[in-house]
Amino acid sequence: MRFTAREMGDNVRKICEDETCTIYQVQDSSGEGLMTLYPVFKGCCLIYNDFHMEQCHSGFHPNIPMLCIDHCREGRIEWKVDRNRYIYVEAGDMQVNSRMHHCAEFTFPLRHYHGLTIGFDIREAEESLLHVMEGFSIDLRKLREKFCPDNRTFIMRAGAQINHVFSELYHLPEQVRLPYFKIKVLELLLFLETLDIPEDGDERPYFYKTQVDKVKDIVSLLTDDLEHWYTLEELSERFSFPMTSLKQCFKGMYGCSISAYMKEYRMNAAALMLKNTQEPVISVAAKVGYGNPGKFAAAFRSVVGMTPTEYRKNAV
Repeated sequence: MRFTAREMGDNVRKICEDETCTIYQVQDSSGEGLMTLYPVFKGCCLIYNDFHMEQCHSGFHPNIPMLCIDHCREGRIEWKVDRNRYIYVEAGDMQVNSRMHHCAEFTFPLRHYHGLTIGFDIREAEESLLHVMEGFSIDLRKLREKFCPDNRTFIMRAGAQINHVFSELYHLPEQVRLPYFKIKVLELLLFLETLDIPEDGDERPYFYKTQVDKVKDIVSLLTDDLEHWYTLEELSERFSFPMTSLKQCFKGMYGCSISAYMKEYRMNAAALMLKNTQEPVISVAAKVGYGNPGKFAAAFRSVVGMTPTEYRKNAV
């Protein structure tokens, strides 16, 4: 199963192809990503996804019945499931969907996303599966109905079971990749067939567009002026966002608390200044909101792993 760049969207172009794989580049104003596609058998492909961008538009709108399994290795992705609701796939999670709502805007809250996708063209793959292994019988249409009723998305939290299925796919020698892909795809299908689905469907909560928009506005406010510190109470009042919901939604979107997110953001901004300028450490500390050099040094070390002075020496 291969797709043309045109089928995948206007912002996608094929940059390399040989008999084993095809590499596509996704590009927009916030960065770029690479998708490396390997055909596994007729009707099935495996794609390694490596994105370093904040957002992108997917123009992919399949006109074939599909079943896709996504695994997030690092980062996280914001997935719009309908006009007013979003879900977030984070490191270690597995997602199953039909790709019926894939033509949309996607956001990467941590500005990177790494993982893989196993995609099935159900019409072709169900025929191929009859010949991949004698006695192997999995009904892809039943799997799709099991996990994606009414084209909904199913997400399973990170755990030992998911890690067991996917972890080896990221560390394969080139010479064994293609035959090993077949083995792992069959293992994954057996895993999905025997997996019990919780009564309420997926395990990841939805967040409404109004909540998501408010959190993004909060992040813009916090990151536009690193010298200023806001309390949760101030943010809750300013954005008319109940405190508990604010904390839950922020953690759902970014995987951490507001204070942890801003600490890392401030230290990364400081690291860039230490590397690219000759400003005194005390001046850099002030620009990221730390009037006390000792507290700044301790925070910097907890994030970067060395003191600001050590970092500047090593960055030269």
